[in-house]
Amino acid sequence: MTEPTEPCTSSSLARDSSTVIHPRREPFEHGLLPIPRLIFSDPAQTLIPLKRKLLELSSNHRVGSAAISEALQISVEHARLVLDTLASILPSDSEPLVAAKLGEADSVGVDVHDLVLFLYIQSYKRLLPRTHKDSAAVADVWPSTSAFDGYLSALSPLQLVRSNSRRFLPSQTDEEAHQLSYLQKHLANILSLLAEPVDGEGEESLVLTMDSFEHLGFLIQFGDKGSEGNSFSQFSPFFANSDPDMPAVPVPAAQVHDWLQQNIVAALEYISERTSSKENGPASPSDHDVAMTDASSASVNKVSTSTRGASFIEGISKSSYMKHAPDIKGSNVKVLNCHESAIYILAPLRYATVYGCSDATIVLGAVGKAVRVEHCERVHVIVTAKHICIANCRECVFFLGVNQQPLIVGDNHKLQVAPYNTFYSQLEEHMDEVGIVPTVNRWDEPLALGMVDPHDSLSHPAGVSDVQAESAMRVDPDQFTYFVIPNWFGGESTGATKGNPFTLPDAYKASQNKNQKNLEEIRQLLREAPLEESRKRELSSALHVYFRDWLYASGNIRQLYFLQGD
Repeated sequence: MTEPTEPCTSSSLARDSSTVIHPRREPFEHGLLPIPRLIFSDPAQTLIPLKRKLLELSSNHRVGSAAISEALQISVEHARLVLDTLASILPSDSEPLVAAKLGEADSVGVDVHDLVLFLYIQSYKRLLPRTHKDSAAVADVWPSTSAFDGYLSALSPLQLVRSNSRRFLPSQTDEEAHQLSYLQKHLANILSLLAEPVDGEGEESLVLTMDSFEHLGFLIQFGDKGSEGNSFSQFSPFFANSDPDMPAVPVPAAQVHDWLQQNIVAALEYISERTSSKENGPASPSDHDVAMTDASSASVNKVSTSTRGASFIEGISKSSYMKHAPDIKGSNVKVLNCHESAIYILAPLRYATVYGCSDATIVLGAVGKAVRVEHCERVHVIVTAKHICIANCRECVFFLGVNQQPLIVGDNHKLQVAPYNTFYSQLEEHMDEVGIVPTVNRWDEPLALGMVDPHDSLSHPAGVSDVQAESAMRVDPDQFTYFVIPNWFGGESTGATKGNPFTLPDAYKASQNKNQKNLEEIRQLLREAPLEESRKRELSSALHVYFRDWLYASGNIRQLYFLQGD
C-alpha cells in the first residue's frame, strides 16, 4: 500500500521556487483550436465515453488521424491538425509523436490520455487583454483609421486605438494565476479522465497508475524549468524513487487530487506574495507594461527575461534591434507592441509569439515548435518554423519556410503569404538543431478556421460563430523580393549558410531571374551611354528621385531610417 502523504502547508511550499507548481503555458498559448467539434459544454461527461471509444479504435493506446476523425466527427484534415498541434505542445522530446519524422506523425499517433487532456482544455477561456495605464501615449505609435473596419473586429488594433483603450497581453503573472485557477476548478474532472476503477469496486474507487499520473505533466510542471529530463512522477511523493523493475502501486485519485490542490493553493499564494513584493519594490519588466513615454521619439526599448525561460522584446519604436543565439536566454521569445521598427532574432527557438505590432519587419530565426502572430497590422514576418498560427491581423505579409500548413484564425484582412526570402550565416545550423526540414515548404497551403475564437472571453454577434476566417493571398511573383539582413558587426561570418535554404517555386525564381537580367541590361546601357558629364549628373539625379519615390511608396524607406538611427 502507498504510504499516506504528509499534509503540506502552503507556506512551506511557497518558500522554495523549485517546489512551486506551475501550469505549462504551451498548451494554453499554442494548443487551442477554434474548431467547434473539439469544444464540449460538459467535457467531463462527454470525454469519458469518448476516451473508451478511442481506446477501442487504438493500438497500444495510440490513435492516428483516421480514428480521431471518426471519433470526433471532424475532417481528416482537421484531425491531422490536432496531431500536429499536439506534437508542438507535448512536454517530452522523447515522446514518439514529438520525435516522429516529418510525415510519420499519423502512423505514430498520439496517446489517448494526452488527446483527452488536450480536448478537455479546449473549454479554456483566455484572459481579456488589459488596458495600458497610459493609453494616450501608446496611441501615438499607432497608424490612422483603416478602411477595413468590420463588425467582428472587437480586438483589432485600430479599433482599440479609436476607443482610446489600447489592449496589452495580460502579464505573465496574471496569465499563470488564471491558468492555475482553471486547473484548480477542473482538477477532479481532469483526474477522472486519467484514472481507472479498481476491479470489482466500482467508479468510487478510482486510482491512477504511475503511467497515467505521468500524463499530468502535459498540463503542469514543478519549478521554473520543468522536469529537465526527469519524469513528472518523480516530483510527487507517490512515485518518487520507485523501482523501475517493479510496477508501482496505483494511488487513489482522491489522494492525488488533495495533494495537487494543496500545491495549487500554495502556488497561488506564492504568486500573490511575489506580486505584492513587486508592487512595493522595483517593477519587473516581464510582469508590467512598458513605460511608453514619448513614443514618437527615437526608441522605447524593453528587453527582459522571465524566470520561466521566455525572453521579451517589448515597446520598441522607430528603431532597429538585433539579437543572436548567445544573446537569447531560454527558447521562447515574445515580441510585444513594437512599432515602425526592424527586429531580428537570429537564433534557434522552440516557441515565438508576435503580438500587437504595427508597421514593422520582424525576422525570426528557426522556430522548432510553434509561432503565433496576433493582433498585428502592416507587419512583415520572415520566419522558418514547423508551425505558424496567424490570428486577427491586417495587411500583413508572411515570408515563410514552414513544414506544416499555416493556420489562419480570427478576423483577418488582406493577408499575403510568400516563400521564404532571406538567410543568415547560421540559419541551416539552427534549422537542423530544432528539426526544420528545408526540402518541405507549405507556405502556400494556408488552412483557414473560424473567424470567431471561442477561447476568448468576449461576446460576439449572433450567427457568426461558423463564419470561416479570411484566408491569405499569394504575393505576386513580380512583387517578390529578397530581403537582406544587415551585417552590423562586420567581419567573416561563422556559419555555413550562403543562401536561402528553401528552393524558390519556379514562378518566383523566373521573376527573380528576369529582374536580375533587366538590372544587368540597364547597367550595361548606362555604362555604354555616350553622355557628357552634365547629362550623367542629370540622369543620376533622376534615378535617385525615382528610387526615393519607390522607397516611400513601398514603405521600404523605414528600413533606411532604422539603420540611420543606429
